Amino acid sequence: MHIDYHTHHVRCGHAEGRLEEYVQRAIELGYDQLGLSDHMPLIHVDPASYYPEMAMPMEELPRYVEECLLLKDRYQGQIDIRVGLEGDYIEGYEEQIERIIAEYPWDYVIGSVHFLGEWDITDYRQTQGWEGKDPLEVYRQYYDAVQKAAATGFYDIMGHLDVIKRFGYGPGKEQADEVIALENAALSAVAKSGKAMELNASGLSKACEEMFPSSRMLEEAIALGIPLTLGSDAHQPGKLGEHLDKARALLADLGVRHIATFRGRKREMVPLDGHFLNDEENDV
Repeated sequence: MHIDYHTHHVRCGHAEGRLEEYVQRAIELGYDQLGLSDHMPLIHVDPASYYPEMAMPMEELPRYVEECLLLKDRYQGQIDIRVGLEGDYIEGYEEQIERIIAEYPWDYVIGSVHFLGEWDITDYRQTQGWEGKDPLEVYRQYYDAVQKAAATGFYDIMGHLDVIKRFGYGPGKEQADEVIALENAALSAVAKSGKAMELNASGLSKACEEMFPSSRMLEEAIALGIPLTLGSDAHQPGKLGEHLDKARALLADLGVRHIATFRGRKREMVPLDGHFLNDEENDV
């Protein structure tokens, strides 16, 4: 089963390409399913005074969903489109997040931590945020937010779980044991939530040169029985599916037989050979 569940398009401001271009590219690639999952609008900062081109304006959200649904119908029979959202977790704004998720007919919602307060730790324009900070303390704040995100139950998939490493900033090797403990605590929270986690291949093109999550974390996730899905985090149609061949190969090497797909917020496990499972076989 060839899928890509993590994609972004021009509405979010920092990606390129129309939704239909992604659909057409996925058909060219022979994909079985394409997940459309653009960023949730900003809710905790003023978009007019914050960094530009961070997420779609709130007024665009219904138009985004409407276009996704139109494309789902238009390309029925050629590709199975799933309508998703990458929903930020921002502590203190749980009510607003839950409202956005409840208002639309999502197939799935990815839960991601990008912000620590008003600092987007994934934005290349904000790497100065690391200056003067204890990297281990930043990691503690980040993984605490990941655990809280998983505990909300708002999300179907936890996204790029160790994206904090994206730009290569982090604690020194002498603090490796503490970092592993933080990572494992986050994974335990995901396992306890019963939700899935993505293997996000985009990290191979970032400064960290490693998928999100790392191979070590991925092995731990598998040991905990966390269902896994796949995403390229493409921000251009030409990047759709980038590195997912490596992601699929890694999963196969680690003994993963099934990947998670979603319809109407319900998880369906699909073997890599493309055959759906019945309920008795619905495992990792």
